[in-house]
Amino acid sequence: MATYKKRGYKAKEVNIDSTDEVEFNEQDSTTAEVFSTLDESANKTEEWVSKNQNYILGVIGAIAVGVLGYLAYDQFVKKPQEADAGNEMFYAMQYFNEALQNPVAQDSLYNLALKGGNGKYGLIDVIDNYGGTESANLASYAAGMSYLNTQKYQEAIDYLSDYTAKDAITDAIAKGGMGDAFMQLNQTEDALGYYEKALSANTNEYSTPMFLQKAGVAALELNKNDAALKYFERIKEEFAKSPEASLVDAYIAMAKNK
Repeated sequence: MATYKKRGYKAKEVNIDSTDEVEFNEQDSTTAEVFSTLDESANKTEEWVSKNQNYILGVIGAIAVGVLGYLAYDQFVKKPQEADAGNEMFYAMQYFNEALQNPVAQDSLYNLALKGGNGKYGLIDVIDNYGGTESANLASYAAGMSYLNTQKYQEAIDYLSDYTAKDAITDAIAKGGMGDAFMQLNQTEDALGYYEKALSANTNEYSTPMFLQKAGVAALELNKNDAALKYFERIKEEFAKSPEASLVDAYIAMAKNK
């Protein structure tokens, strides 16, 4: 059934409380203030940009030039330099690898690796002419080990300290090599420090027992018997199949009775 409004119907008056009016006014006022502040900030920003336009463009330009310069250097200088250094180093590394495998002619082969032969660059030439390249970094390692094996201990320390290891094994061997050089120079405290660094750099079946034994011997010389005993006992417990394990009982007895 349909419903109809009666004649004479009046809508009810809606009274707005004065408090509501105050709230609306406050909200309107706050909103207006926010927009006014935003407008002022925008105007100030525009003024600052306008005044400092040349400076901003200069900074952007400098950044762009720097990025382009780096890309150009990487593409047209660094990469060709890396390639040239690798080519020049090829024969020196051949001599170095042959020296590692040929104990009879080691000294002459290490010297050829260091100084070059048949008109080819040696490791020192690569370092001097291609500093900053990966090849020069590797040459520092090979040069240091070459000097160590030809009993030039200070030179070994100098070049090995310049080497930045890219893998844990050569890092350990380089630090252990510095330990050997310091030991030969009767700087036992330094030697022990580098043997410990070598042990921290990497754990493996080859270098770890070797440097544990060397660290133990260095500790014995420094009368650090407790430290020496820990190194030797670690060989016995963790590397029982290593060559160093064959003498470890004698070293343990020495550390206990010294």
